[in-house]
Amino acid sequence: MTEHEKQSAAPREQARTEQPGRTPGASREPAHDAAQDTAHGTPQDGTHDAAQEGRQQPDQDHGAQVSTGIDTAGVPEAAIPELVIISGMSGAGRSTAAKCLEDLGWFVVDNLPPALIPTMVELGARSQGNVARIAVVVDVRGRRFFDNLRESLADLEARNVTRRIVFLESSDEALVRRFESVRRPHPLQGDGRIVDGIAAERELLRELRGDADLVIDTSSLNVHELRAKMDAQFAGEEEPELRATVMSFGFKYGLPVDADLVADMRFLPNPHWVPELRPYTGLNEEVAGYVFNQPGAKEFLDRYAELLRLIAAGYRREGKRYVTIAIGCTGGKHRSVAMSEKLAARLAAEGVETVVVHRDMGRE
Repeated sequence: MTEHEKQSAAPREQARTEQPGRTPGASREPAHDAAQDTAHGTPQDGTHDAAQEGRQQPDQDHGAQVSTGIDTAGVPEAAIPELVIISGMSGAGRSTAAKCLEDLGWFVVDNLPPALIPTMVELGARSQGNVARIAVVVDVRGRRFFDNLRESLADLEARNVTRRIVFLESSDEALVRRFESVRRPHPLQGDGRIVDGIAAERELLRELRGDADLVIDTSSLNVHELRAKMDAQFAGEEEPELRATVMSFGFKYGLPVDADLVADMRFLPNPHWVPELRPYTGLNEEVAGYVFNQPGAKEFLDRYAELLRLIAAGYRREGKRYVTIAIGCTGGKHRSVAMSEKLAARLAAEGVETVVVHRDMGRE
C-alpha cells in the first residue's frame, strides 16, 4: 500500500472504531429485555408464596451488558422517587409484601434484574412526580443478575437515592411446609431436597439480610398479620385507603360473582309498573324521586351507609383494600340504579374512593 493509500484508509478505520454513542469495547449484544421480568403477579396468600416463587425461570443472561448508571442531573431532589427493595427467602411472603405496597399506591416491579434498578429510578425521576414511590422485588429468580445488586445499591447510595431493604425471613420448618403444601420445588434445590435449596438460598442472601433495614419473620404470621406489619411501616400516619365499587344489577340476570356484599331493593315498589317511568332508568331524576319517596328507601340508605362504615373499619384492620357492594332489583334498571348512585355519593363524601357500575342497565 502506498503512503497516499495509507493516509486515505486511516479516517475510514477511525470511523469504524469510534461510532457515535458506542463505548469502545461495549458488547454488541442487546440489553436484557426488562419488560419480560417486570410483570407483577402476586398471590393473595403469603403462606402460599412458594407457588409462584418456586417456578423455575429460564436463564436469560446471554452476555448482555447493562449499564447501572443513573442520570438524575437537572432533576430536583424531591422528584427522585423513594425506593423499597423487597427480598428474602422464597415462600416467606415476598409477593404478599409487594401486593401490600401496591395497594398503598407504590409502583411495584416483580423480579426486576438488579442491574436495572437504577434505570427504573431514573424513569421514575423523569415522570414529573407521577411515580413517587417504587418497590422492586429482587430474589434468586434473577439468577446471574442477582450478583449486580450490590453494585446497583452502591450506585444509588452515591447519588443520594433514598432506599430501604425489606427482608422476609422464615424458619426452615415453615418454608418446607409451605413448599410441600403447594407441591412446588424450591428454585435452588436442583436434584436435591427442599432443605438443600433453602440452605443454598440462605447462604446466597446472607449479606443482603445483614444490610436490610427491616427484617420480618413470617414463620408464625398469617397473610393478614403480614399485611398489618407492612401497613405499620409504610402507610404512614394516614389510614390505608379503601376502594369501593358499587354495582347495580338485576336478579333475573344472576348475582355478580365478585360481590362482597349484596343488598336487595325489591322491597320497594317497582317503577316499571308506572307507565310514564317505565322507559327511563334510575339515573333519571323522576325515577330516583319516585324510588326515594317510597317508605323505607331513605331509612335503608342511612342505615346501610352506617353499616358500611362499620364494615369498612374492619376491612382496613384485616388488610382488605377493595370491596364490591352489589345493589339488586328485578331488572337492574330502576331501583338498584337509583340506590347505587345515592350510596356511592354517600361513600365518596366520607372519603372512600368509589366507582359506580351499572351492570345490567340497558339489557332490556
